Amino acid sequence: MVLDPQYGMYVWPCAVVLAQYVWMHRMELEGKTVLEIGAGVSLPGVLAAKCGAQVTLSDSAELPHCLDNCRRTSQENELSLPVVGITWGQVSSSLLLLPALDVILGSDVFYEPEDFENILFTIAFLLRRNPHAQFWTTYQERSADWSIEALLHKWNLKCVDVPLESFHANKEHLAGSNLPGSHTVQMMIISLKEPRAR
Repeated sequence: MVLDPQYGMYVWPCAVVLAQYVWMHRMELEGKTVLEIGAGVSLPGVLAAKCGAQVTLSDSAELPHCLDNCRRTSQENELSLPVVGITWGQVSSSLLLLPALDVILGSDVFYEPEDFENILFTIAFLLRRNPHAQFWTTYQERSADWSIEALLHKWNLKCVDVPLESFHANKEHLAGSNLPGSHTVQMMIISLKEPRAR
């Protein structure tokens, strides 16, 4: 199997697991404002919208075909969700014009280690603008050497691991995939740490 180098054109196992979490927390999302980052085919974001959230979909500003894919997914699901291009690590007008957020969704955005700092800069920026918001994210374990712990500390963020069994996502068929490789998926919630005492 040869994969398209544009990762945002597939429903990856992490998206399915995050969608399961969204579904299990659908009552909390009703009426909330949600941003899905790195949305690709937008499964978690579209599901959040179907559950009553006000959702904006986003993907890389440098990948217009991924943004088109977000629009197409929205339309195919009889939705009219706004779609914005965001560049990791850059404060753009797209970021500044976002509405106040309650939840940020991101499935498998921690894919390339060289992007981790820019991703967490962007998340920290959004959380500082929305101090009560949370970043719900799933990621696939690809290497024991890859860690975001130092970057969480740098950007004054905290992380809570969410056991997959707590939302019935520990079933092999849920995150199963015909894509090559191992698909060990984890879930975490990132938020701002309490302000440091002076």
